[in-house]
Amino acid sequence: MYSRSKSGLAAGIVLILIGAWFLAVQFVPELRAWSSGNWPLAIIAVGVLLFVVGLVTGSYGMSVPAAIVGCIGGLLYWQNATGNWDSWAYAWTLFPGFVGVGVLLTGLLERSREALTGSIILIFISLVFYSIFGSFLGAPKAIIQYWPVLIIVLGFWILLRTFFRGSRVEQFSDSEEL
Repeated sequence: MYSRSKSGLAAGIVLILIGAWFLAVQFVPELRAWSSGNWPLAIIAVGVLLFVVGLVTGSYGMSVPAAIVGCIGGLLYWQNATGNWDSWAYAWTLFPGFVGVGVLLTGLLERSREALTGSIILIFISLVFYSIFGSFLGAPKAIIQYWPVLIIVLGFWILLRTFFRGSRVEQFSDSEEL
């Protein structure tokens, strides 16, 4: 019963927001003109709605599809604004990172350390592939020239994991001696 009421609450909120948007577009001509030129914002809005539905219903795993849809909308918004549609040649490498953003949000909401670690790995892999493919296929030089930062970040991450993992092992072994 509780699950059904949360689903109804989420569906009601989504329908109210969608209806309010379409009503506003009908009565505010500037909003209609603005929204027709910024069509990727509709895709970002769908991602936000998915996230809100996940929050309201307690289905934090909805953060993953919400992040994928929202990030694709953001990518399309950038491509539409710049006209750089050729970037699809290497932009596809960002998709694992989009999943990583969703897993990161899920991990934060569920307070899951494993999800946070997995999300960082996905985002890192995505950025590495973006740097590699982008350097061959025409990504802006300003982005590509900073690829060594990824190696530095990986080094810090490995050091932190080693340090914290080592301190947990020492604490565990000290408690066994008592």
